[in-house]
Amino acid sequence: MYTMEELIRGIQGCGCGREHLCPIRTLEISGGALDRLPALLEGFVHILLVADSNTWRVCGARIAESLGGRAEALVFDTGDHVLVPDEAAIGAIVARVTEDTDLLLGVGSGVINDLCKHVSFAHGLPYAIAATAPSMDGYASVGAALILGGMKETLSARPPMAIIADTDVLREAPMDMIQAGWGDIVGKYSCLNDWKLAALIRGEYFCQTVYDLVMDTARRVEGLAEGVLARDGEAIRALMEALVAVGVAMSYVGNSRPASGSEHHLSHFFEITGIVHGQPYYPHGVDVLYSAVVTAAIRRALLESAPQRQAFDRAAWEKEIVRIYGGASQGVQRLQDRLGWNGQDDSGDVLTRWEEICAVLREAPDEAQMRAMVSAIGLDVREFGAFYGEEKIAEAIRYAKDLKDRYTVLWLAAQYHTPIGWKA
Repeated sequence: MYTMEELIRGIQGCGCGREHLCPIRTLEISGGALDRLPALLEGFVHILLVADSNTWRVCGARIAESLGGRAEALVFDTGDHVLVPDEAAIGAIVARVTEDTDLLLGVGSGVINDLCKHVSFAHGLPYAIAATAPSMDGYASVGAALILGGMKETLSARPPMAIIADTDVLREAPMDMIQAGWGDIVGKYSCLNDWKLAALIRGEYFCQTVYDLVMDTARRVEGLAEGVLARDGEAIRALMEALVAVGVAMSYVGNSRPASGSEHHLSHFFEITGIVHGQPYYPHGVDVLYSAVVTAAIRRALLESAPQRQAFDRAAWEKEIVRIYGGASQGVQRLQDRLGWNGQDDSGDVLTRWEEICAVLREAPDEAQMRAMVSAIGLDVREFGAFYGEEKIAEAIRYAKDLKDRYTVLWLAAQYHTPIGWKA
């Protein structure tokens, strides 16, 4: 296991042949960390602080006061709604950036972090994040997850120069956000299996060192469930460190492959269709955890049946994409037309290597184990089934793959197995 200090320093001489670097300069995860924030940001005198109504109330106002005249604040008035990281939100931040701005300081978690990360990268500005919840693994990642043209897109960016996480603040976050962070990490069992699968079937780049780092992190967090539910300070600190560590792992490989696979694509499906059709959806990491149960069921179904190449009906696919994704459907079609995977026949290679593929599929926790993990963090798979309904979950299994340019078990299931029925 690596310490956080070692991870930030990077890994040289890796067996994969790549140098793994991380540009984060300051990492502070501790009780009372916000008291040290002004000193940690010493030298910056024209700071644009970005928060929303909730995070401003939690600690944004306190941070602004502690920075005095060094900071001006942009607070998104979200009311009872969730801030969407779309073109309008990006534009609002850009409009407040001036020639004098020398730092973007986000106060929040997922959406605020992604917005500041994107704007800072686009404008060549450093940025820092004051975390308000241990809710997701993107704090230290190289990507900014945005919704552009109705599509969920992860754009290249760079990690923050500083991450400040006060565990006294984190432990008071809403429990569903804490559960989301735990679920985002435990869901790595699914995406890591997808990474191995893609390396085997598609010859994707694979790094055993990074794989082991994320796997060890998932196993460690799995054992934190009781302490996390009790809001124990040490458990919350360990969870936050795990979330940052996985973000660093993404920085190491230059994309989100070590941390995002089929379970994330299902989660993105529920989020995008929820936005398109005005329907509710769970916090990202909660959806990820529930979706990891679904992907475990998909693996089981593949292991229990003989593979048979499924024909691709372009007209039927287009009709469903338009119905499901609405205004975002053109972006989905353009992405898949560029990839050409739907009509591609790789059956010769897949069928001859089926036993190797099955060996990889067996490495992931099975469905019963994933259901037990869901229960351990105080969630109920039956609620997930009732919340979205069997029809929508079936659509996600079939069409979530089309949202991304990443090979996962969803592609294997769609191309070599009949549609999989799943029940909560």
